[in-house]
Amino acid sequence: MKLSIVIPVYNEKPTVREIIRRVRDVDVGMGREVIVVDDGSTDGTRAILAELSSDEIKVILHDKNSGKGAALRTGFANATGDIILVQDADLEYDPREYPRLLAPILEGRADVVYGSRFLGGPHRVLLFWHYVGNRLLTTFSNILSNLNLTDMETCYKVFRTEVLRKVRLRSKRFGFEPEITLKLAKLNCRFYEVPISYAGRDYTEGKKISWKDGFAALFHIVRYRFFN
Repeated sequence: MKLSIVIPVYNEKPTVREIIRRVRDVDVGMGREVIVVDDGSTDGTRAILAELSSDEIKVILHDKNSGKGAALRTGFANATGDIILVQDADLEYDPREYPRLLAPILEGRADVVYGSRFLGGPHRVLLFWHYVGNRLLTTFSNILSNLNLTDMETCYKVFRTEVLRKVRLRSKRFGFEPEITLKLAKLNCRFYEVPISYAGRDYTEGKKISWKDGFAALFHIVRYRFFN
């Protein structure tokens, strides 16, 4: 078995070196590769990635910023593992939780695993309206997908590669989250959720998602439930 860890990056100079160190330090109990897709960074992130590039750390560069979804599509296309895991380049999510995320797939119980920030794990207390928005988007997604997820918008998503290859992804920005959820639900994939910790950051610390992305997510939920 082999794990592919895909890390989309855009202007994460303060955190990218540390997140890659944390990813490399985790014992996942199998072979692995780390695929870092820089989505047109302009803050010096690319110079750091050039230093870190190695046989284990594959760095792919986008000429211009195209969005998280576009970076993930590039990473998925280059993944060679049996399992694919999405890791953000900030420090909000803890790679030490990989074994918990991988367990349902390795035990043959799941095709897809989401790490939920709302199932009781420790988390930084922050941004009430982001919490409300996440819950509303997850509920609306559940209504149209007939799932009972608690955290559709989570970064931590893990897939059996065989299942992910059946989906044609189109979203360029944060529409990736509802798109992948709705499309995998249509395939009747076995979903699991596990509790994770969450050290959220605010906009002064580099958070990029905004209220506009929330409204876009509503559109994408409807789009990918009823069209394409």
